[in-house]
Amino acid sequence: MKKTIIAVALTGVFATAAHAQSSVTLYGLIDAGITYTNNQAGHSNWQQTSGTVNGNRWGLRGGEDLGGGLKAIFTLESGFSISNGNSLQNNRLFGRQAFVGLASDQFGSLTLGRQYDSVIDFVAPLSLTASPYGGTIAAHPFDNDNLNSSDRINNSVKYTSVNYGGFKFGGLYGFSNTAGAFANNRAYSLGASYRYGGLNVAVGYLQLNNDINNLAIAAGNPGAVTGTDTFAVGTQRTAGGGLSYTFGPVTAGAVYTQTNLSNAQGGMVSAAQAGTAAPIRLKANSAHLQNIEGNVRYALTPTVTLAGSYTYTRTNFGAGENPNYNQVNLQAQYAMSKRTSLYMQGDWQHVSANPYGFGAHLNGLSSASSTQDQVAVSAGLRHTF
Repeated sequence: MKKTIIAVALTGVFATAAHAQSSVTLYGLIDAGITYTNNQAGHSNWQQTSGTVNGNRWGLRGGEDLGGGLKAIFTLESGFSISNGNSLQNNRLFGRQAFVGLASDQFGSLTLGRQYDSVIDFVAPLSLTASPYGGTIAAHPFDNDNLNSSDRINNSVKYTSVNYGGFKFGGLYGFSNTAGAFANNRAYSLGASYRYGGLNVAVGYLQLNNDINNLAIAAGNPGAVTGTDTFAVGTQRTAGGGLSYTFGPVTAGAVYTQTNLSNAQGGMVSAAQAGTAAPIRLKANSAHLQNIEGNVRYALTPTVTLAGSYTYTRTNFGAGENPNYNQVNLQAQYAMSKRTSLYMQGDWQHVSANPYGFGAHLNGLSSASSTQDQVAVSAGLRHTF
């Protein structure tokens, strides 16, 4: 009898030890609110909104300890609308992220799947649009530099280094997966960051390639970039850098990015999912956009945080079309707990010219203004688990 009890106890111990070598975590974020817009296609609008600040998601992440400082890791992350329960990212099951790989304490990680590029990994965290303090609506016009993650990269192989005394670097390559068309619908990016005390500095580069005569952006295409998220051009090059500094309760930062579009055919070019961003019309076969953002975040109390940003975007769409955008984003957030917060946010965009009949358009809103200005005021609840 005693032997049986001992055997059962040992079985439980070994089962617990084996289980401790691997783990799976369920996580997510839910953001819902009410947004008032002064002008959408000539009319004011009240909307129940989903993901006003951060996109709604749920996911699974896990790892298995392989010994010697080596682990197998994976992430599966799904985006959805809290307003109607629909899947986002062109109705993909795991449209936000889906990858598996190996991570070494000594050499870094190597992962394969649908992943974020290096501009998102390194530069975006210095911008208010990639934070809980500005988010989706705070994105630069058309999310032209992808800091708000309009594009994810399919078929990608990604390397991220370990932290070398505050310095990290990484790179990604996304395959076209098409025989005889290696360079069509592929992507690659590089990035690096350095942290020292309260200082954080980062740079990044992203390039997307397509054959303009055979644009491979359909949702079912096997290429690196799919869906209607991308600019419909042959080549998109985005480069940028930024820095931030934290001193006491204040974090201040600045970000500069530029996006160059080439081998375009003009016409209507959209930079976000269908129906969520104003199109732009390229007058030539190339275009240039520059973004300069300054931002600040202040922890007024342990539970109240104030944040704001200003972005100036200078553009050249060809043939003398060069509207400039001024955008201001302000937010107050109250943390009810570590996982639940209330927020109030105001956003304003002004376009210096009103070319080809399209006015200001804040990212994430359902339609553009009929004038050169658009204002949105949002109140919402954000919960993580």
